[in-house]
Amino acid sequence: MKRLTKKSLSLLLVFIMVLSFGACGNNRAQDTASTEPTAAADGKTEDTSAETAQSENTSSVPEPNLTDPIELRFSWWGGDTRHDATVKALDAFSAKYPNITVKPEYGAWTGWQENIATQLAGKTEADLLQINWNWISQFSPNGDKFYDLNQLSGIISLTNYPLDLLELMTAKGSLQGVPIGTTGRVFYWNEATFKKAGIPIPASFEDIIKAGETFKTVLGDDYYPLALGEYDRILLLMYYLHQTYGKEWVTDKKVNYTAEEVKAGLDWINMLEDKHVTPTLATIAGDGAESLDKNPKWMDGYYAGIYEWDSSASKFQSALSEGQSFVIGQFPTDLGPNKSGFTKISMGFAVSANSKHPAEAALLLEYLTSDPEGVKIMGMERGTVSNSAAEATLVSEGLLSGLTYEANKLVMEFKGYDIDPNFEHSALRDSTGYYYEIFQNLSYDQTDTATAAQYLIDSVNEVNAAN
Repeated sequence: MKRLTKKSLSLLLVFIMVLSFGACGNNRAQDTASTEPTAAADGKTEDTSAETAQSENTSSVPEPNLTDPIELRFSWWGGDTRHDATVKALDAFSAKYPNITVKPEYGAWTGWQENIATQLAGKTEADLLQINWNWISQFSPNGDKFYDLNQLSGIISLTNYPLDLLELMTAKGSLQGVPIGTTGRVFYWNEATFKKAGIPIPASFEDIIKAGETFKTVLGDDYYPLALGEYDRILLLMYYLHQTYGKEWVTDKKVNYTAEEVKAGLDWINMLEDKHVTPTLATIAGDGAESLDKNPKWMDGYYAGIYEWDSSASKFQSALSEGQSFVIGQFPTDLGPNKSGFTKISMGFAVSANSKHPAEAALLLEYLTSDPEGVKIMGMERGTVSNSAAEATLVSEGLLSGLTYEANKLVMEFKGYDIDPNFEHSALRDSTGYYYEIFQNLSYDQTDTATAAQYLIDSVNEVNAAN
């Protein structure tokens, strides 16, 4: 079996990060004539203090211009239902503010983070961005890649957000974004396929494992009770470890598990393939779909279960063909005595520090998160909301319900730990990162679990030490 080796990707990622961070301090001077952020004067040195870095960018922030024509760019990732709702909200925003046109930029998650890293390095990012929580620590540790929203509090209703979540979105005193909500992973099942196999929805891992053999025998080799991609597998590994051992994954920037414990978890993941619970990664890749919700085998019920974000319920449900049935599953508890659900800030909205129209971008952010009109259009397409005004609107409209809401409640009740900031670092999570490398090598029989366990520990420790 081939031993895993570090990829040159790590050097490339470090290079990109250096590029993106190195120029942070040189574009914060304010043009007093236009009151919009421009390049700093020659000879100005970078100051890593967020207050100093942002004060030049926000010392004379204008009120939103509601007269002259303005074009904003807004970027986000997601599924088709999120795209449709967001475009509708942008149209409504432009109808309310006719001088402001918003250019949407959106796509699937695959490759999205790499794209944003490139844009931030080249200062070509959109005015308003949907961001992942870890982007703050990864791309803006000094609080200067995104606009300090404290300076836009006259436009954005920051008091609508829980203080503890705002603190998690802050770097060096600079508020880098607002939190949309909190999220976690949930088991979802296609009840129609389980009925076709003649068995109930699984309530335990024992049930899930037994379902693998039943699916194969009753329905055929192409049917599986649970489809797991590379990132799904690292998260299910965390589920196994936390429920079995009850320890945080990372403590003091080091993995808190032994190689033997991690190996036991990887053996368990491998067993799910061996028992026909989940297809091999080669099988999933061979389906030719860019994401699982667009995979015909998910749509038609051949893959009858997923372990996914609560905020993704609608895109997976809407992707199913007629006759399929989408339901939330309970958390299996037969691995150990510890709760193993986890949560993180689902995503946020941030204004680019390079935006020529920060006030107008802030107005759009406020419309999507607090304005009743925008909130009603968006519903829970980005998951449950942390904004108190948005929650009140959704309650009054009877919109705080449904699969996403019920799944989020389930996660909160079963929460055992919070994800650490570097868990989703691009060197780990990207499609060319360590998580993908490790699980691809395991699934393709190119390494053993003992080697992979130590490599995973070393890789996570390496990333944490560098960030």
